[in-house]
Amino acid sequence: MIRHSTHVIPFRVNLGPGVPIHEQVVYAAKKAVISGQMRAGEAFPSVRVLSKALKINPNTAHKVIGQLVLEGLLEVRPGLGTVVAGLPPSSAADRSHLLQKELEQLVVEAKKLGLDLDDVTEAVHWHWRRLEAPEPLMRRR
Repeated sequence: MIRHSTHVIPFRVNLGPGVPIHEQVVYAAKKAVISGQMRAGEAFPSVRVLSKALKINPNTAHKVIGQLVLEGLLEVRPGLGTVVAGLPPSSAADRSHLLQKELEQLVVEAKKLGLDLDDVTEAVHWHWRRLEAPEPLMRRR
């Protein structure tokens, strides 16, 4: 597994086999935004910077940024470049509906592993608390 984290890229990417690179980078960026490592209005690396820092094809970096813009996590501001967008103003029910596919995948994988609902709930709580940890704890490696 290749790990990338530079002062230019404000999030860590663990590139591993089996999942397309752009999906791994998108996930790492989403995690950074959701956990507060990247805040609304903060500059996001350009295609060139992203591709050079992560040693990925510029087309892949462009695809990452395009997907994050499409999902509303990034916005392009003329004269400023690409920045982290504010969270969408939709209701909690609307936002949780966006997770329907991921939740179904989680349930299928948990059942495949023989986990029960309490095991899954405990794991979700653990990860939730980890992402809510104060910023200095988030940056410890």
